[in-house]
Amino acid sequence: MIDPVVDPDWVREQGDRVVLADVRWYLDGRSGRAAYDSGHLPGAVFVDLDRWLARPGSPADGRHPLPDPEVFAAGLAAAGIGDDDTVIGYDDAGGTVAARLVWMLRATGHQAALLDGGLAAYPGELVRDQPDRPPAVFTPRPWPAERLASIDDAAGGSFVVLDARDGARFRGETEPVDPRAGHIPGARSLPCRENLGADGRFLPAAELRERFVSAGVRDGAEVVSYCGSGVTACHNLLALERAGLGPGRLYPGSWSPIQRDRPPGRDQLSRASATGRPAAIG
Repeated sequence: MIDPVVDPDWVREQGDRVVLADVRWYLDGRSGRAAYDSGHLPGAVFVDLDRWLARPGSPADGRHPLPDPEVFAAGLAAAGIGDDDTVIGYDDAGGTVAARLVWMLRATGHQAALLDGGLAAYPGELVRDQPDRPPAVFTPRPWPAERLASIDDAAGGSFVVLDARDGARFRGETEPVDPRAGHIPGARSLPCRENLGADGRFLPAAELRERFVSAGVRDGAEVVSYCGSGVTACHNLLALERAGLGPGRLYPGSWSPIQRDRPPGRDQLSRASATGRPAAIG
């Protein structure tokens, strides 16, 4: 398996041996497709997060539950991505969105990585032309159970649970998306955007390792990553791999179903979120 994060120069050297995937998506409702159409990296295909990387949300499953494997496969095949392709995902948000595609591919045994620095780090002009990639064959594979976590795993106390959201959301000081503020009891705050340096590139592996160790992650630890809806949590999982600390597990629902008045799973979380208090729980 290739490294989870790759340098732009390496990508350029690969040429047609890799497929660039533009995974821009915006929480404020702007169109990622429109951003792609206005200018993207040469040869890149667009992968729609809402259509191919998630199924419709629900109160029980959260805002971005994992899609059926057949839907994921159909979307990549239509984009011209096949079983044997090496996919390099990028966005304009430090990889925090594209990480979802990369994690899904790596978790199912495909070669995939994030473009370090994303759109801004790639030299050269953006293009508007659509790549000439015919539909490919992409075989559905089930999501591996050993790479996923449930709410019982996340709140049960036997895993190191990392919250990838900004610290203010973790602490319950603000909540711009979900009806309740707070975090899973026992979770530790590890904002995914702090995996990056001031230049927007990933920190060196040794520095990432220090971040995880300071959050309680040791060699051999079982780690669960979550965020608001299971997207940016994937960024921490890729950083965990880059740091040499294993693949970890994704809790796909993340905070978005937990904070409902009657969420699935542990009664402890239901009681904590039903108070409606803005302060962090747990």
